[in-house]
Amino acid sequence: MLKNIIKGLRAYGGTFKLISQLGLWKYFGVPILISVLTAIGIGFAAYGFSDNIGGLISRAWIWDWGSETFRTISDILGGIMIVTLGLILYKHIVMALSAPFMSPVSEKIEAHLTGMQRDHRKTSFMAQLWRGIKVNGRNLLMELFLSILIFIIGFIPIIGVISTVLLFLVQSYYAGFGNMDYTLERHFGYSKSIRFVSDHRGLAIGNGIVFILMLFIPVLGIIFVLPLSVTAATTETVKVLYPSEK
Repeated sequence: MLKNIIKGLRAYGGTFKLISQLGLWKYFGVPILISVLTAIGIGFAAYGFSDNIGGLISRAWIWDWGSETFRTISDILGGIMIVTLGLILYKHIVMALSAPFMSPVSEKIEAHLTGMQRDHRKTSFMAQLWRGIKVNGRNLLMELFLSILIFIIGFIPIIGVISTVLLFLVQSYYAGFGNMDYTLERHFGYSKSIRFVSDHRGLAIGNGIVFILMLFIPVLGIIFVLPLSVTAATTETVKVLYPSEK
């Protein structure tokens, strides 16, 4: 799996050049707008709820001694929870709503890489939107469930230190999943696409690692994250679909 993670990371090299070469920037206008508006909305919500979450956690400490220390720890945990939840909601909302715009981009990249326009499953704008909502809705529930389990692990001494790493990897996997599905949508149905990503989870994680890290770059991150990550995911997914044409 490590080899595939590295492939997913390396796929970002040359994405700017490929997008410009194929004249794809014009397709990213609406997705970038969706990305910016979603990030602003979630940012304001996170700012408003961060103190409340910390306060709720601190109530678990019923003793006077150490209460200030526990409140500080609670605020930190509350902040981590808000950031994690914000990232989860952000990526799934953006990916779901951007599906009808990203699928054509992915198709053009695939045609360029394989050297021909192939016959695929024909889907409409609404079908692509519904597919995006269905896939990301499913992934959202799975990711929330896993994140809750990981947060619980975080309270276990010694073992808890790995919780942050696990959260990051889970976030990365589902980010990469969404990016790969823009290509898989043309080839497979819902269930088979899930199996495909599971079989190539390393590619999804590698793609998602850069996706998540880019979101921590002020302004530019939320503008370029989707164009670059979708392009990178498409190139690697196509290589797996057509191994003889690598």
